[in-house]
Amino acid sequence: MNAAPLAVAGGGERHALRFLAELSQALAESLDLRETLRMAVTRIADFMQAEAASLFLLDHAGLIECRLCVGPVDITGLKLAVGQGVVGRCVADNATQIVRDASRDARVNVRVDAETGFVTRSILCAPLSNARGPIGALEVINRRDGSLFDEDDAEILRLVAAPAALAIGNAQLAHGLVEQQRIKRELELARRMQKSMLPKRRRGDFPIRGVNLPAHEISGDFYDFFDLADGRLAFVIGDVSGKGLDAAFLMVRVASMLRWVGARAPAPGAWLGEVNAELCRTVQDGRFVCAAVGQYDRASGGVRLASAGFPPALLHSGEHFEELGADGPPLGILAEADYGEREFVLGQRALYLFSDGATDVRTGATDRLGEAGLRGLIARHAALSPEPRLRALIGDLKRLKLVDDTTLLLLQEPRGDSAHGLLDLEFPAQAAQMRDVRAALRHALDAQGVEPELRDRLVLAVDEACTNVIRHAYGGECTRRIALHVARERDMLVFELRDQAPSVDPACLQPRDLSECKPGGLGLPFIAATMDDWKLEPAAAGRGNILRMHKRLHEGDGE
Repeated sequence: MNAAPLAVAGGGERHALRFLAELSQALAESLDLRETLRMAVTRIADFMQAEAASLFLLDHAGLIECRLCVGPVDITGLKLAVGQGVVGRCVADNATQIVRDASRDARVNVRVDAETGFVTRSILCAPLSNARGPIGALEVINRRDGSLFDEDDAEILRLVAAPAALAIGNAQLAHGLVEQQRIKRELELARRMQKSMLPKRRRGDFPIRGVNLPAHEISGDFYDFFDLADGRLAFVIGDVSGKGLDAAFLMVRVASMLRWVGARAPAPGAWLGEVNAELCRTVQDGRFVCAAVGQYDRASGGVRLASAGFPPALLHSGEHFEELGADGPPLGILAEADYGEREFVLGQRALYLFSDGATDVRTGATDRLGEAGLRGLIARHAALSPEPRLRALIGDLKRLKLVDDTTLLLLQEPRGDSAHGLLDLEFPAQAAQMRDVRAALRHALDAQGVEPELRDRLVLAVDEACTNVIRHAYGGECTRRIALHVARERDMLVFELRDQAPSVDPACLQPRDLSECKPGGLGLPFIAATMDDWKLEPAAAGRGNILRMHKRLHEGDGE
């Protein structure tokens, strides 16, 4: 039997164990996959006294590829099927393979020797495995002293393969984490770019409002509005085909192009035609863009609108909806496409433009909201002024399942009165009623896009106020009534609570110092901490009390 590393008594065995320890430590310290493999293969070949050594790894296609080799012949890049040759059999069986006489062993791939001129005499191959199974193989060829590999050699190679496989796994994991961080940075960059393309919200009586809800990390939808030199307003809404970063960056490009062309104030049909021609020249991957553009003259109320494959717009007044379909194909498909236009006077009507994500939201496992469902939501909130109506629509859509990016654009002149009611309830002064009150209030605040944390604090503050009325004003549960009115005045939420109890002197109701360590009495301190201000006053009839509480919504509190 040939002398092998583990078979040598005394110093030889210690040398083998020392080699294993040093190799394991070196492999554990390196996260550079290529450097790890190169170092491992070179040191293993020297220790095994082999003429050549190779390391193979499974690729994404399920083939075994030589990633690194040392010796007289470079076979880096050689790919084998699982089960093919000694290496393929090693991976297929997840077991060490010994070839003592390569000239007579059917497992040997003689093609490699024929092509390279290298003469293979003896082969030893051990699998590289992790908990999920084999990930590759480690192969050594021909002992330098001319002898053949034996069982002791196979054992040492099997032991060497274990830390090598672990090191490869660690390096691949590190590479995966780096790749995840790179993708995360790219997604964040795309999000920032997209956000920068959306127009700033204009306060006051500005007639155009929009919102974009990405279904995933980034969106392929966009909207825009801007002033024209002649005093008219231009507006844009679009939806880029496809998903991911490619669609996101195309969205940024198309949105910029639409603004640049639209700023010159061409007629909407010509506006779309110019952008379409440019996209057909420069976009070669089959992507396209559905978009609608328009111009609005506030003085006359006139609207000019053109659509390139975008879902039909809705013109709404009272119980009547008018559908305005597309005037041409999506942008980027037909270079010679023509786009028609529609002209109408807006008056007191509302114009809704929306991407198909608004109708594709799921109301159940598979049921779509559809255009009829969207019309129902619009009609439900039609009494609200434009901005809170858009917030209410978005609140309803958020409570459903978004499956695609959703963008809404609303064009309507404000209705004079900026204050509008959100909730009116009247209920018996009984604790059992409070569950329904809390649910109704939570729903009303959700419709305004109030952030969940603030919403829950406001609901709890109103609940504490109602509980105080039941316990202290009425002296316990009874059939007398409590009335709750919630309204919104621009960015201010107004809560008004009325009871029929004897009038209370407001001077007697002051929040106590929370640093005092005694139970109870936390309702007023919590209300004072949550609301911007509150005031209790007797009702005008001389009986009953009115509690008014105000909370201003800052940017980001309500969408």
